Amino acid sequence: MTTRRAVVTGASSGIGEATVRALRASGWDVVGVARRADRLDALDAEVGSASFAADLSQEADVAALAAHLAESGPVHALVHVAGGARGTERIEDGNPDDWRWMFEANVLSAQLLTKALLPLLRASIGEGGHADTLYVTSTAAQNAYAGGAGYNAAKAGESMLVHALRLELNGEPIRVTEIAPGMVYTPEFTLNRLRGDQVGAEKVYDGVEQPLVATDVADVIAYALNAPGHVNLDLVTMRPVAQSAQFLLARGPLRPRG
Repeated sequence: MTTRRAVVTGASSGIGEATVRALRASGWDVVGVARRADRLDALDAEVGSASFAADLSQEADVAALAAHLAESGPVHALVHVAGGARGTERIEDGNPDDWRWMFEANVLSAQLLTKALLPLLRASIGEGGHADTLYVTSTAAQNAYAGGAGYNAAKAGESMLVHALRLELNGEPIRVTEIAPGMVYTPEFTLNRLRGDQVGAEKVYDGVEQPLVATDVADVIAYALNAPGHVNLDLVTMRPVAQSAQFLLARGPLRPRG
């Protein structure tokens, strides 16, 4: 039986790194992709993954990745985790460069990767087999919030790409899955969004009992990929219990009433 191989983006930290670990633990070959080659190399040495350093908003890098994958073996799954947010300004105060970066990091990268890897995914499908595309978006794609318009727009754009792709691939044995997490505590996401403001980043999670962590999301990703081939998880929205909506957080211990 051929070992299935997944390409996981954003693999140098957070949800992407946790996904590499989860898939390796369940028997997948994994190619981790990110810009920071040193972190990828360390992860490879620890869990036995492979790696490829690339900036996924650059067509030349994505083309080089696709060529490397074609030469090194079949591709059965694309797991696109890479993305990010910049800034929390109101629309009238937003920096167009931040908005442009968010579109490129979240939407354009998804389009470039999908275009480049679909031929490889199709080529990996044997008789009765299937391939997978899985995209990590955000609950920010589902609900707007003040100060989040740029990220809302970028993640909503990525989510619409996923919905359209599922329609376009109808009739092919290629699953299209979207995982939309709410509040996830990772060391870098909010810190990067706030341009290195450590105090501000800690305040985001202050008093929230058990926000999601990267391994929670990675576990759901692994479940989706390991589910029987005829089962497609179109959209999984996941939040910590303390977050009832994008803008409604319980801060403090969770206790039953009475």
